[in-house]
Amino acid sequence: MNFREILAVLAYPFVTRALLVGVLVSLCAALLGVILVLTRHSMIGHGLAEVGFAALSLAVALGLPPLYVSIPIVVAASFLIMLISQRGGGQGDAIIGIVATAALSAGVIITALTQGFNIDVCNYMFGSILAMSKADVLLSAVLSVTVIGLYLFFFNRLFFIVHDEEYAQACGINVKFYQFLISFLTALTVVLGMRMMGVLLISSLVVFPAMTAKSLTGSFKAVVVAAAVVSVVCFLAGMLLSFAANLPTGASVVAVNAVALLLATIKNGILPAGR
Repeated sequence: MNFREILAVLAYPFVTRALLVGVLVSLCAALLGVILVLTRHSMIGHGLAEVGFAALSLAVALGLPPLYVSIPIVVAASFLIMLISQRGGGQGDAIIGIVATAALSAGVIITALTQGFNIDVCNYMFGSILAMSKADVLLSAVLSVTVIGLYLFFFNRLFFIVHDEEYAQACGINVKFYQFLISFLTALTVVLGMRMMGVLLISSLVVFPAMTAKSLTGSFKAVVVAAAVVSVVCFLAGMLLSFAANLPTGASVVAVNAVALLLATIKNGILPAGR
């Protein structure tokens, strides 16, 4: 596909809507990814994605809209993981692994007992952003703006928690509330990103930009800004690559993010961040 053909494709309304949602979801994933990476909870994105797979398998089996079924289930799972993690004395990774594995097996069983791995399930597993309906696009846009708005509104308190959780608690900040808030926002982002990136790849959208930004700069605010820029640029570049080479969108976005992280790591090895 040449440059003119790519421009012609981008002119279609459904592609424009997909780009809008993709940019918004990329921003959400990058912003939350910084917090999850710095607090060493980045695996929660992968765990919630597998819960999302079980939820969408159930939705397809019942003939219900996947997004409307997945959102409450994934949010509930994120709260459960956070609650058990807080009471389990730092067993967060183990809890995420247990919930993720159980959810994945449940999703496979539901799919096997009903319609099998049909087109709808495969689209959610590997991503199909252009297959989003107008209702999905509208809901995704509204929820993405909500996630970004809440993140910016509570930015200062989130900074305190990431920087020094004990100090934040001593200052009167309700740390547990903001941990649940982060879980809630992450759950929404994962569900929104499943349609775009697929269950198997959505966690990369959370981790890669944050790791790349962390390699490029040092301060928290700078990492947040850099992660947002990297995430959006890599998404747009991945979309263009997928159109030009006729490749899956999700995999193309991940490939571009991987290259960006590699280049940032090499740069950081030559000239460490903060110097």
